Amino acid sequence: MAKINFGGTEENVVTREEFPLAKAQEVLKDETIAVIGYGVQGPGQALNLKDNGFNVIVGQRKDSKTWDKAVADGWEPGKTLFPIEEALDKGTIIQYLLSDAGQIAVWPTVEKYLKPGKALYFSHGFGVTYKERTGIIPPKDVDVILVAPKGSGTSLRRMFLEGRGLNSSYAIFQDATGKAFDRVVALGIGVGSGYLFETTFQKEVYSDLTGERGTLMGAIQGIFAAQYEVLRSNGHSPSEAFNETVEELTQSLMPLVAENGMDWMYANCSTTAQRGALDWWKKFRDASMPVFKELYSEVAKGNEAQRSIDANSQSDYRVKLEEELKELRESEMWNAGAAVRQLRPENQKK
Repeated sequence: MAKINFGGTEENVVTREEFPLAKAQEVLKDETIAVIGYGVQGPGQALNLKDNGFNVIVGQRKDSKTWDKAVADGWEPGKTLFPIEEALDKGTIIQYLLSDAGQIAVWPTVEKYLKPGKALYFSHGFGVTYKERTGIIPPKDVDVILVAPKGSGTSLRRMFLEGRGLNSSYAIFQDATGKAFDRVVALGIGVGSGYLFETTFQKEVYSDLTGERGTLMGAIQGIFAAQYEVLRSNGHSPSEAFNETVEELTQSLMPLVAENGMDWMYANCSTTAQRGALDWWKKFRDASMPVFKELYSEVAKGNEAQRSIDANSQSDYRVKLEEELKELRESEMWNAGAAVRQLRPENQKK
């Protein structure tokens, strides 16, 4: 295992060089990987594993949209696509990729099929970390492991098809067989990870919930909305407000950050932009710090987990979710964004 210096702190990292695909295939050559759930992470991970030469089956509810999606993706009923219980019975590694609420609901069924020596695999530490709230307590005689790609299943699949990799964290909650490390790393390589960095189930879920509610999704939408509204209230047009708030960031500046860091992006902007950014970033840090501290505290206390469980377990959850997404989609800012995207050169009719 390599030790990489991240900003002055050495961390354990597994790279493709030290754990190549051929080694991963050898480790898992006698395993049947049963992917349970074909929603967000399931398709990307299952298809990447399949394309990488592993023995993969999918378990899904029959007569569901996700069953139909699996069939459309090339999984064959009775050969590589099965009802959930049949897939659980066949699998030696159970990739439990249902939503957090779905995992709670299906856990009594899954638990029945966790025979000694099997592995229970997660891509989120939620169910195990908040076991008092979820009831997900794995038996002691199975490996309990985690690979959490740092992005959506869609991104994982797209990057795989482009010959790239999405970095992932890995964790071992329970090593019942003595093979948990090799199993988890092999699976991480198999699903298409660029590299794997070490974490724990608890740290993964705490950082993940904070990130989703923070800079990755919640905070960024809040910042977008605030700046857009200030520009609009001061007489700027919707197109100008959107371009200066969202479009320039996503299309021009963030690719530079991804390429070589924030200082590189600053260095490739005008001196006026550099001066303003350097003068103002700490003010934004100081203004948002109390909100992030409150957020992390709510995550650590389990309150955010409980909110998710309560909301996502409701029978009308998807109806209410669509209403909230519709509010975003139909806001002036994102309506302006739809028009701006249509005007990108690559979207113009030739």
